[in-house]
Amino acid sequence: MYSEKVMDHFENPRNVGEIQNASGVGTVGNAKCGDIMRMYFQIDENKIIQDAKFKTFGCGAAIATSSMATELVKGKSVEEALQVTNRAVMEALDGLPPVKVHCSLLAEEAIHAALWDYAQKENLHIEGLQKPVEDIEELHR
Repeated sequence: MYSEKVMDHFENPRNVGEIQNASGVGTVGNAKCGDIMRMYFQIDENKIIQDAKFKTFGCGAAIATSSMATELVKGKSVEEALQVTNRAVMEALDGLPPVKVHCSLLAEEAIHAALWDYAQKENLHIEGLQKPVEDIEELHR
């Protein structure tokens, strides 16, 4: 059973779309379930995320976690956004069924992938940021 917040973010997702000339773009996927998530960040000169958008191909939980993740990072510094975990996304949605926890992991990884792209473009080192894996399943090996 999904929480009211999950259903709201699925039925009325926030921040859907693309950002042209985004500061950072991250794409992650899970081959096992078929979910693909792409996040776009517009980051200002003070390293604050001014805008965040997403495009997700996947189940309702994947769409809801993408929507919530973009809400959680908007207005945050790059360093603060890096601290947004899958647990934070799940808590903000009032939980996810156990079989859908992987969607929150994808959201966390999409944030990291977009931040990694930004850091590469700007030639920055962001403490604690690691190169994203190609497939989220690799994290569990």
